[in-house]
Amino acid sequence: MARAGTTRNPLVIAATALTLVAAGAAGWGGWQRYDAAHDGAASYAQARDDALAAGEQAVQNMNTLDHRTLEKGLDSWEQSTTGDLHRQLVDGRDAFAEQIVAAKTVSTAKVLSGAVTELDERAGRAGVMVALRVTVTAPEGRPAVKESRMLGTLTRTSEGWKLSALGQAPVGSTAG
Repeated sequence: MARAGTTRNPLVIAATALTLVAAGAAGWGGWQRYDAAHDGAASYAQARDDALAAGEQAVQNMNTLDHRTLEKGLDSWEQSTTGDLHRQLVDGRDAFAEQIVAAKTVSTAKVLSGAVTELDERAGRAGVMVALRVTVTAPEGRPAVKESRMLGTLTRTSEGWKLSALGQAPVGSTAG
């Protein structure tokens, strides 16, 4: 009677080992991907990026207005805002429109840089600082160019982040 060999084939052993290593690597890689996708830092970074993009666009909208397309520009202002700022714009719309039509000005803003200064995801509030270059062109004369920094407060609404306050950032040092 022939006796079965007690030694194993080295190729089978190598293939089994490689299969186990590959399965382990796939499992580890899958866990790492799952962990990264559910990491709080990633969602916080996304919220920060969303707030910054909305803040920059809203500040640019609020500093851009053309008397020839006034209604469109004022609509953009209202769509970019919420809360008290929105109410102020709606309540003062007619008087402001009369001033712009009489002055016949065109103002265009370009965002130079921006940063989120604070972010409270739970409360749905964020702060932004945006550096702008605003060009105002009157019917006669050369365009006036001014660079400024604006501080905005954003509130998260069902439509996304919107400006709820906007003001000029202080310039200069307060250190004495």
